[in-house]
Amino acid sequence: MKPVFVVLTRGDRPAELAAAIESIQAQTAIESSEIVVVANGTELVAAPAGVKVVASMDNLGVAGGRNLGVGESEGDPIFFLDDDATYRETDVAAGVLAAMAVDPSIGIVSLRVVDPVSGVTSRRHIPRVGASHPERSSLVTTFLGGASAVRRQVFERVGSFPAEFLYAHEETDLAWRALDAGFDIVYRGDLAINHPATLPSRHSEADRLSARNRVWLSRRRLPVPINVIYVVVWLVISMVRTPLGRWRSLIAGMLEGIRRPAGERSAIKWRTVWRMTKLGRPPII
Repeated sequence: MKPVFVVLTRGDRPAELAAAIESIQAQTAIESSEIVVVANGTELVAAPAGVKVVASMDNLGVAGGRNLGVGESEGDPIFFLDDDATYRETDVAAGVLAAMAVDPSIGIVSLRVVDPVSGVTSRRHIPRVGASHPERSSLVTTFLGGASAVRRQVFERVGSFPAEFLYAHEETDLAWRALDAGFDIVYRGDLAINHPATLPSRHSEADRLSARNRVWLSRRRLPVPINVIYVVVWLVISMVRTPLGRWRSLIAGMLEGIRRPAGERSAIKWRTVWRMTKLGRPPII
């Protein structure tokens, strides 16, 4: 396997971007690799020799930016990393490649995200219900886009990230399609990246986009009998977790998701719903 590393940047963190690239170049037990930096909504950014830079002056969002990186690369699997993240150890990529080589059913690997200062993994970065024991690896039903590796075959079989989502839940849309196609998604608690602890609310439109995309995800991917249940459950959970002052954005996003076209509908099979349920995350929570 000749992997490709896709790094997404807005061009405003040159020191962090340099550190991210250095952590990629430090990965061991890889004969050759490809590095693609996606400058999203900005001019071309500076990068070391041998690193390919592609740019879009239009901000494509996280989903569209990663799609651009996939389309401008040839390697397999595709590792995704944000420009403010670094690989925690030099054998992370080798661990992913070894797992994929042994088990061809693994389509996506989600890495553990660790705050470099505290050494803590946030609950929201563990793609399991309950979010306990972040060091424990397991099969999961979604993944963390900025800390992942995806076989190119997954994109060839089920399509790309939903670019219209821009940001939030684009990984889950891809994950459900991958599960429906028979791929496994593995969370590896022993393979980690460093990423500063942040909150989604740092993005001004995070509440609206998250709510809108939850509705779109449900409308696109879930069988009708559980479509409404999923939206209602997540609305209740979101309102409990979200301060009262941000409810307006939350509700606006939900209404936008209902009123605006959600894109092409291709619901997952009932056997996939059952598979997700057996993994501890039925698609209503």
